[in-house]
Amino acid sequence: MKEFLMSGTILPVVKVHLPDRARLMTALENVLYSGMIGEGEAVYEFEHRFAEQFGLSNVLAMASGTAALHVALLECGVQPGDEVVTTSMTAEPTNTTILQVGAIPVFADVDPNTGNLDPVSVEAAITEKTRAILIVHYAGYPVPLAEIRAIADRKGVALIEDCAHALGARYGDAPIGTVGDAAIFSFQAIKHMTTVDGGMLVLRDPTRLRSARKLRWFGLEKGVPRTEVDITQAGYKYNMNNVTATIGLTQLDVIQPAIARHIDNGRFFDAELSNISGLSVVAIEAGSEPSYWLYTLLADDSDAVERCMAGIGVTASKLHRPNHFHSVFAPYRRELPGLDIFYRRLVHIPCGWWVGDDDRERIVTALRKG
Repeated sequence: MKEFLMSGTILPVVKVHLPDRARLMTALENVLYSGMIGEGEAVYEFEHRFAEQFGLSNVLAMASGTAALHVALLECGVQPGDEVVTTSMTAEPTNTTILQVGAIPVFADVDPNTGNLDPVSVEAAITEKTRAILIVHYAGYPVPLAEIRAIADRKGVALIEDCAHALGARYGDAPIGTVGDAAIFSFQAIKHMTTVDGGMLVLRDPTRLRSARKLRWFGLEKGVPRTEVDITQAGYKYNMNNVTATIGLTQLDVIQPAIARHIDNGRFFDAELSNISGLSVVAIEAGSEPSYWLYTLLADDSDAVERCMAGIGVTASKLHRPNHFHSVFAPYRRELPGLDIFYRRLVHIPCGWWVGDDDRERIVTALRKG
């Protein structure tokens, strides 16, 4: 412990992943001085390669994951006054975006053993005003998609996947992001893969792509002369630019080993921490494969785990605050007993690409000692 405290080296819960300096800076210099730094061929190549690499179809690169989610809600027909069944256990933009379109977030409860939405609570929250179910694969652990997809189909509502935490995860034999009517990914600074900021929208229905493209560019249609184009619906400044896309392209060359390390560390912790008194690991649905953006540990005393980790130079925290605790969501608060249990026990520990074999061994050793 002393050597870590003396050196000032702290193992963080999250960390920015970037390609090799020479590779990245060469690519950036080329695009910055190309004369084409707005939305162009680099963006379209990034869309193509991202879709190919992660088994997706019908993708659009966006300025952020939040922008992608806003357009996803609109393309799924969510309008002012509609209800969207959602989770409080997420980063705030998941639900502030619902407010942004004038809709009403209806918080369903989570499974206290996973932090993901409980299908029973989801179904109970649906009313005649519900237009969509918005699920979050929290910390990279897939939700019970088959059950929630069946609920959405039975009730005639859209299903939107927020995959901001879950790049590279799988559900059954399908890549994450392919079960919903829409899905979004985030390339914000500390996600599995970053483009500094950025996001990706996935639409199940390819006929929605034209409308979504217009929404990301003020309502204008690319390729039509500016003097001839006609705006029929107000859009937004949500496009990705060539500089951001170039970072994304360089990331795609190197991101698979980084994601693989998240997964390897996550599986190591699953095996090593499951039998320690006072600790539990997240229950993983059979057939699903998390990508462990964060490692989710459940503890009888989460504060004690944070103190234990701090003693060996490792950051541990809850990271997120349930959204219904915020004043902006006060009108939509309801009793969420499963979330209360989960959040009380929740503590995240590092498991990303920066966590080496020695790091994960000392984490396990410290937790065993208590």
